[in-house]
Amino acid sequence: MDGQQVLSLLDYPSYFELLSLPLPDNKSGILEKLEQEELIQPGKSGNWDITNLGALLFAKDLEQFKTLKRKAIRVIIYKGVNRQETVREQVGGKGYGNGFEELIGFINTYVPRNEVMGKALRKEVPMFPNLAVRELVANALIHQDLFLTGTSPMVEIFSDRMEITNPGIPLVDTQRFLDSPPRSRNEAMASLLRRTGICEERGSGIDKAIAQIELYQLPAPLFETRDESTIVVLFGHKTWTEMTQADRTRACYQHACLKWVERSQMTNATLRERFGIESKNSAAISRVIKDALDAGLIRPFDEEQGKRNAKYVPFWA
Repeated sequence: MDGQQVLSLLDYPSYFELLSLPLPDNKSGILEKLEQEELIQPGKSGNWDITNLGALLFAKDLEQFKTLKRKAIRVIIYKGVNRQETVREQVGGKGYGNGFEELIGFINTYVPRNEVMGKALRKEVPMFPNLAVRELVANALIHQDLFLTGTSPMVEIFSDRMEITNPGIPLVDTQRFLDSPPRSRNEAMASLLRRTGICEERGSGIDKAIAQIELYQLPAPLFETRDESTIVVLFGHKTWTEMTQADRTRACYQHACLKWVERSQMTNATLRERFGIESKNSAAISRVIKDALDAGLIRPFDEEQGKRNAKYVPFWA
């Protein structure tokens, strides 16, 4: 295709805006920059070909790219806690780069909201921290297996949770998502999205997402694999009594991981703060720590430490 056709299919102004670059004042300058980023490449007879990277990140409409249109992210909103009744379903038409803010805005519109009390004021806030949603959705886009056909990244919103699914088994053990530098199948995509600010710098995004979830005192997210897919489940608020033993143990492990990457250690006091539990109920937190120890998820920081002011780290530390 000729240069004009390329520019009609790609949202090139978004590329320059997201990277804070001046827009060249002529077509050849624009095409040259897109080629440098490998968003396009020279074709036959002086024409151009749009690369998969260019289409996935900056397509005005992914439907125009036959082999990639099934890679558009799907957002499905359900009524209630199961998939019996769909309220709305939307398939993203734009590329991941130029359409990301619109995607996050759409998700936040349909995320359930919680009512909280401020200083004499009652207000509604989204069920999930925006930073956590952004990072986990970006991860789903970046770490998907693009060679799997007939499947695409998906966000499902229920009344009590959000499930974010991407095609492909992760290259890193799900228990090590928080501390391991991510290994991406799509490093060129990941690199460009990091430069645009859409996702966090290497190795810090999941940490920040977990930290925000702890700040909101939400149940720990669940990372799992199923049917050649990676799934992250964000849960809405639960009281201490509503949390299951699995919820509490998972939160304990992730808290220990977060403390470790902060070059610190988990204690009964830090875990009480994470759950919002008063010091007089420290025995309940001790039971959670014991469950995590029994499950082999954490270990004492010092094998000879006493019970008072004991410190704990993840099993792999």
